[in-house]
Amino acid sequence: MTAGLLLAAGAGRRYGRPKALVELDGEPLVRRAIRLLRDGGCAPVHVVLGAGADEVPDLPGAVPVRHDGWPDGLGSSLLRGLASLPAEVPAAVVVLVDQPLLSPVAVRRVRAAYADGAVVAVATYAGRPGHPILLGRQTWPLLSGYAVGDRGARDLLRDRPDLVVEVPCDDVGSPVDVDTPADLLRLGPLSDG
Repeated sequence: MTAGLLLAAGAGRRYGRPKALVELDGEPLVRRAIRLLRDGGCAPVHVVLGAGADEVPDLPGAVPVRHDGWPDGLGSSLLRGLASLPAEVPAAVVVLVDQPLLSPVAVRRVRAAYADGAVVAVATYAGRPGHPILLGRQTWPLLSGYAVGDRGARDLLRDRPDLVVEVPCDDVGSPVDVDTPADLLRLGPLSDG
């Protein structure tokens, strides 16, 4: 069992509203990301919500995790989400709500790397680390010193390359962020087919 963890708590200041509520092709980004994790084979899927949590639509197939400390940044959302997962979960695949071009194939690839013995598996695009990131439970206690402010696992991955397996995913998606309405318009209509 590999859990999915969706970080969707931010206020989306540059966007002008929480990105979990933004729609792409008529679907809220939060639901799109839940589908990404489920289609990638993750269960359970937990969604960390903060800003706009009361406005988020129903999340079929996911467990909402309210995080009132979301203003503290992405790091606190990551820690809150990991702490919410059941004790029997050995690893979690982490994605961000504002990356709608990630692929379930990338999720399956990082899960496969974990099945082959990776402690941490990171999708790469053009040789650069991105999401999804799989974190084995044994790394979660290490994150408390790294997941601070708007920093998640990046510094841990930099400091402990011995734990990291890179998983090329250039051919199956893009890590592009949707930070502003203009970013969303540049994506144009999408098809998952």
